Amino acid sequence: MRFWLFGLFVVLPVLELAVILKVGGWLGVWPTLGLIVLSAVAGSILMRQQGLAALADLQRSFRELRDPTGAIAHGALILLAGALMVTPGFLTDMTGLALLVPQVRRMVMRGLASRMRVTRSGFGFVAEVDMPPTHPQSRRGMDGTPIIDGEFIDLDDPAQSPRPGQPSGWTRP
Repeated sequence: MRFWLFGLFVVLPVLELAVILKVGGWLGVWPTLGLIVLSAVAGSILMRQQGLAALADLQRSFRELRDPTGAIAHGALILLAGALMVTPGFLTDMTGLALLVPQVRRMVMRGLASRMRVTRSGFGFVAEVDMPPTHPQSRRGMDGTPIIDGEFIDLDDPAQSPRPGQPSGWTRP
């Protein structure tokens, strides 16, 4: 059984309720509810500002042909921080507020990166050549080598040349 899911859906709400009741006992009902609403509004404002900055950084990384994974990770953690701050409760608010600090996000990203292992990367679509031989869409010859279909035009053949009667320009006469 996944114990972290149990903690997320059972233990965390119970702890949040206990903290809200304790704070409500100190401050009263209306100031406590006001703090909860204020943290949700502040969280959404901060998430919007930092989210737009993360989006601008992501666009900049694409323009400059840099690796966008850092900007994507920052954006995902900012989104998580906003969701935590909008969720009623003081523990989730404090966690969300902490995630809005860039140094904390970098620390979380380093911790997560140390637990991850990249097994494959790619861009676009999976080519048939990259598919395992057992994959239903994999096409292989009798000897097991991949079959690659393609069409071509022989540019040196005057009949197929885009400019009939002249060389293609890619070859030297």
